[in-house]
Amino acid sequence: MMQKPITEIVIVGGGTAGWITAGLLAAEHNVDNGVLAHSPKLNITLIESPDVATIGVGEGTWPSMRSTLSKIGIDENDFIRQCDASFKQGSRFINWCADPQSKVTDSYLHPFSLPHGHQELDLCQYWLPHAEQVSFAEAVCSQQVLTQLGLAPKSIATAQYHFQNNYGYHLNAAKFSQLLTEHCTQKLSVTHIRDHVSQIINNDHGDIDKLITKQHGEISGQLFIDCTGAKSLLLGEHLQVPFLCQKSVLFNDRALAIQVPYPDANSPIASCTHSTAQSNGWIWDIGLPTRKGVGYVYSSSHTNDIDAQQTLFNYLGVDGAAADKLEPRQLTINPGYRAKCWQNNCIAIGMAAGFIEPLEASALALIEWTASTLAQQLPPNRMVMDTIAKRVNERYQLHWQQIIDFLKLHYVISRREADGYWRDHRESNSIPDSLQAMLELWRYQTPSQQDISYKEALFPAASFQYVLYGMGYNTQLPNHVKPSMQQLAQRLFNDNQQRTQALAKNLPSNRELLDKVAQYGFPKL
Repeated sequence: MMQKPITEIVIVGGGTAGWITAGLLAAEHNVDNGVLAHSPKLNITLIESPDVATIGVGEGTWPSMRSTLSKIGIDENDFIRQCDASFKQGSRFINWCADPQSKVTDSYLHPFSLPHGHQELDLCQYWLPHAEQVSFAEAVCSQQVLTQLGLAPKSIATAQYHFQNNYGYHLNAAKFSQLLTEHCTQKLSVTHIRDHVSQIINNDHGDIDKLITKQHGEISGQLFIDCTGAKSLLLGEHLQVPFLCQKSVLFNDRALAIQVPYPDANSPIASCTHSTAQSNGWIWDIGLPTRKGVGYVYSSSHTNDIDAQQTLFNYLGVDGAAADKLEPRQLTINPGYRAKCWQNNCIAIGMAAGFIEPLEASALALIEWTASTLAQQLPPNRMVMDTIAKRVNERYQLHWQQIIDFLKLHYVISRREADGYWRDHRESNSIPDSLQAMLELWRYQTPSQQDISYKEALFPAASFQYVLYGMGYNTQLPNHVKPSMQQLAQRLFNDNQQRTQALAKNLPSNRELLDKVAQYGFPKL
């Protein structure tokens, strides 16, 4: 039995995590050149409880989503039209740096594009002497200017999933889940069962052997995938993998989410997520073609739900009778992650494995990484599964450590003093030792890939550079720069400036491009 090929896979839970996982597994193992095999290698069954609603507020993705959709076989035009999607070129952080009492509005962009010429030279140290004249993002990337102008990352003549500037999406999460459901069941032969799992049965070795459902009886499998959200039915409740709470590091444990119409049908659509700091948290503002998704993420240890709702209403500019008609969704966040994502013959993907907070939209990216890794490293049999699981768990733990360090960085280097929430984030006992060490190092040298101890990290060194210097971090100027390298850096700075000017003249606005997608669509590859 241990050497029997793994062919029966059962996914418990739908939503984005479940269906992306089903799609990537089917695409990797059952499809060749876009054609579904007559005798598929894997039988994939997804069980989705009709009683459990998906959260449906994960509306921001990374550029990796383009590869995921292409791999699964979804047409980009269909995706944009059916999911009310728009283009996202990064995240703009507003009022994260200066104290609000200073009356100074500060903002910076963490763009999706890597610095221009990054394969030739790391421009960061060559920018430092010019920090007072130009922001780091503007010096090395065109998206700082283009997002301020509300421009799209490509033109209608650009092929599907290709770009002038790297991009992800903003999308309607509920419609995205529906599109994935239809595509996986109709095009990839994933079996969809709507039922409630009432019992989980182990075999003699401690593996999950089968599930008992209310309407469909026993469902057996060789590999079980837990996509049950924060409930973590299989990995957490059944297999008892410990949960590592991170509230002492990242305090946010509540969110209020609301959908807001545009003032008129032709209102501009922001081409980046707006993340605006507040006294006890921050507000996301995401532009879709037909509406905006807005939400306040905050710490219940620093404010109460009533005051948090008022903060959200103040941001939206509504009061009185208008405010009485609004009913934001209240969400509870338990920030943390499971000690491992793979135990025995069960792997958790999505919130079943962990969730911290929506800052930088890392949740969907981690779903994509885990699902893609599973698809590419699917164990051939049970005998070698533990070896692969160990490798996946090690990388999973490194990803979580980096996510926590990177998110905490945004709070630690803020200079906001008026609010206890921000001061508490800078208390040394809340800062991971790994981040403390890097912050000390970065006083003397700029972040580099040497600071990242493993391959294929979710956040490259450039992400740390964009945030550090977007928030005005002080790094000592380099003692010596080779003249030849200085000349190369200047050429790259000039190239970026010229490229930015050319794109600013030729790219359409986000809304204009989306209107053209609705009418014509991008060319196929």
